[in-house]
Amino acid sequence: MAHFTLIPLTLLLAQAPETLPTMLKRIEQRYNTTATLKSEFEQTMAVAQGRRVTERGILYLRKPGRMRWEYAQPTGKLFLCDAKRIYYVVPSARRVEVSEMRESDDLRAPLAFLLGKLDFARDFNRFEHSRPGTQWKIRAYPKSAKSPYEYVEFFAEPDGRLSVVAVKSKDGSTMSYAFQSELRNVPLAASLFEFQKPEGFEILQLRAN
Repeated sequence: MAHFTLIPLTLLLAQAPETLPTMLKRIEQRYNTTATLKSEFEQTMAVAQGRRVTERGILYLRKPGRMRWEYAQPTGKLFLCDAKRIYYVVPSARRVEVSEMRESDDLRAPLAFLLGKLDFARDFNRFEHSRPGTQWKIRAYPKSAKSPYEYVEFFAEPDGRLSVVAVKSKDGSTMSYAFQSELRNVPLAASLFEFQKPEGFEILQLRAN
């Protein structure tokens, strides 16, 4: 008589080979169930002639629609979204640029999924991927021809955490964001997302084209 061993479904899933759809769903699940997030970030912009500019700070997110990029390097720089407006504090010019929150051409747009519902199938129409070590490297091409970026690269850990997001702009420049020390669903004061005008700074209201 044949003997059969019952294997729990969870174990079967764990043993099953990882697929790209599985990993995309894991990333979506992680960030769609994140109400708040705090993370250290390193932002690097690569432009023509190989010039690179690197800045660092702390990112705070709170759904719906709020984010705060607080820079330690350079000191005083701030990018704040309060779900209605975007405030960009430029300490070197002693200026604050204010714009309405919208689908803007700012290169943070590919990170806006952190504020809403992440849906790869909705926003992208083609994917390429590789497996450098335990990480997944996923290159995603946007559906919209009007998108200001050519593609986005997501570097994901096995649990779905995004460690790097790199954006290739249509002008040839690249902006990458490396994240570490991520904390999810932690208490964040509402005041973090309220704009306070720095003393002596000019307020410049930007208009949509």
